[in-house]
Amino acid sequence: MRVIPVNNYQEMSDLAAELFIQEIKNDPEVVLGLATGGTPEATYRSLIQKSQDLDLSRIHTFNLDEYEGLSPSHPNSYHRYMAERLFEPLQLKASQTHLPRGDAADLENEAERYEQLIQEKGGVDVQLLGIGENGHIGFNEPGTSFTSRTHIVDLKPSTREANARYFEKKEDVPNRAITMGIASIMDSRRIILLASGERKKQAMAKLLNEDKTQDFPASILQDHPYVTIIADEPALSAVSFEKGEPAAEYMADQREWELR
Repeated sequence: MRVIPVNNYQEMSDLAAELFIQEIKNDPEVVLGLATGGTPEATYRSLIQKSQDLDLSRIHTFNLDEYEGLSPSHPNSYHRYMAERLFEPLQLKASQTHLPRGDAADLENEAERYEQLIQEKGGVDVQLLGIGENGHIGFNEPGTSFTSRTHIVDLKPSTREANARYFEKKEDVPNRAITMGIASIMDSRRIILLASGERKKQAMAKLLNEDKTQDFPASILQDHPYVTIIADEPALSAVSFEKGEPAAEYMADQREWELR
């Protein structure tokens, strides 16, 4: 895994946006995998600012997940999140953007439809990920099979608690979601994982210093050949590096290094 330490959240976000822009320049028909939540918000703002001269007419996007029961117009749906924060500012057509329908009459069929659609578009070229404090990627909670495809998941209390800030009250956070599976994510040709803040330091230490286990879903990324991690110093502060120096000292000397 390639690790790029940065000083803060904004620097992380700007760098992630630059990587996405480079991918679009290299391939105007690139398929981008997108995430939601607090972590990528500034990445999307930076991408909007930096993409004024880009031809975006042929890109396609696939989001990781959606809450069960929320229609695309619901203010807390990930459809709405993406429309407001990225799709509408970039003037992407509806035919270019793809998310699972959390309000589908048959969620199991919707999961199969979404997985098939990803395959029909040739798969995801670059997948953006955050990491949950319990190691979830997408909404794949601890214990999820590494062979899982797009599926329905029961959200852990810690995940619902972390997302409660987006709802009027905690009780409004759905108990289930539809999400790309771990195998679906691992099929992406390249993965960019973002981590910012001290709350993510234990998750990053497990990802970078401990063995692979289904109890920590993000650990499967150790097996992917092209993972780039962009993380700030607080998020890396509990990581043990090969030479023993803390992340802050590495940051003063170099911008990237390899782990494992």
